[in-house]
Amino acid sequence: MMMGLLAFESHQGLWSSGYYSQLFGIGGVLITLTILMLSTVYFGGIGAPFAPYFWPYLGQVPKKREHKRPVRVYMDGCFDLMHYGHANALRQAKLLGNQLVVGVVSDEEIVANKGPPVLSMEERLTLVSGLKWVDEVIPNAPYEITEEFMNTLFNKYNIDYIIHGDDPCLLPDGTDAYALAKKVGRYKQIKRTEGVSSTDIVGRILLTFKQKDADTDLNVAVAEKAGEKSNEEVKSQLSHFLPTSRRIMQFSNGQVPSPGARVVYVDGAFDLFHAGHVEFLRSARQLGDFLLVGIYDDQSIRDRRGCRPIMHLHERTLSVLACRYVDEVIIGAPWEVSKDMITTFNISLIVHGTVAEGNSAGEIDPYAVPKSMGIFQTIRSPKSITTLSVATRIVDNHEAYKKRNLKKKASEDRYYTEKKFVSGD
Repeated sequence: MMMGLLAFESHQGLWSSGYYSQLFGIGGVLITLTILMLSTVYFGGIGAPFAPYFWPYLGQVPKKREHKRPVRVYMDGCFDLMHYGHANALRQAKLLGNQLVVGVVSDEEIVANKGPPVLSMEERLTLVSGLKWVDEVIPNAPYEITEEFMNTLFNKYNIDYIIHGDDPCLLPDGTDAYALAKKVGRYKQIKRTEGVSSTDIVGRILLTFKQKDADTDLNVAVAEKAGEKSNEEVKSQLSHFLPTSRRIMQFSNGQVPSPGARVVYVDGAFDLFHAGHVEFLRSARQLGDFLLVGIYDDQSIRDRRGCRPIMHLHERTLSVLACRYVDEVIIGAPWEVSKDMITTFNISLIVHGTVAEGNSAGEIDPYAVPKSMGIFQTIRSPKSITTLSVATRIVDNHEAYKKRNLKKKASEDRYYTEKKFVSGD
């Protein structure tokens, strides 16, 4: 290429030196035309130096673009008591394709295969639709990938692959729910997120409220209750999640507000992340360009609620970050919103819902400063659901959920006993 350019420059010298300018009359014109034709037709001899010069421009001729069909992947689940483990599974599934379609198993199928669901279909659809990685949702999906449903996925929804975690999903008769997808070679596996499950959360709720009713602290309960059973119960309540900076980065948008953006701030515990949280965050996001969410630390919640949160700070952080309406979070946000905090994050508006829990009567108003600045707004909470109301459903039907937990715990114990390392995120 360099030789061609040098040669081109040398020919330019011929033109500028007046050599060709001396060619005049008919003969001069004919010679000049001959040289131009040779440089156009032949890519050798005299015309060769010109070819590298003009060739890049030939590449600018528009070509017909080839539109490749996006790879569509499908993943299903009950998504009952939705947690960051569900969110991480769907995040991994999305990485295996371009579009993620999620099936939400029907109430009837959950009852038949696992036990009574805690959340309604509407609530579970709201939670799944609110995740940033989900493109489409199929309600009332079957628990088992039957041949009929598999053909529906392939033909109606244009699904390329069916995804599930490395933990087994067995039907009541002990067979694999994804056997057909594996047989036809349209199955892909992701890594299960360790340290959390819906079964685990139900156990935490039952023990938390048992201790709260007894008006005892967790540590006091350990000291006062002797016996192996009590210690096992306490262990079942403790989270086994191992938080890493990498996981938080995977869930984060990694963006900052653009210059002049209207930053909206909301805060709360966001414990046992539910449909009410999703709808509130969506409403708040519509009031600005960037939604910043403050998440209280465990001690702040314990001081006001009288018991520790069901999900600890890092678990709650991931659940909030997974929501498509959230741009950034403050991990361990202060209870009171200060002038310095408003300035630091360039907050334009602070929003609070009409449905809240954990506020102690008579304490200092945490929003006194933004109210005095005229940047505080109360919005009507779209749903009346609270963490307490969801937990109460389990406590009120504790016998049914204890039976469900025992049924599911056996398969989970087998999984951890036979567990082997699986690569993935």
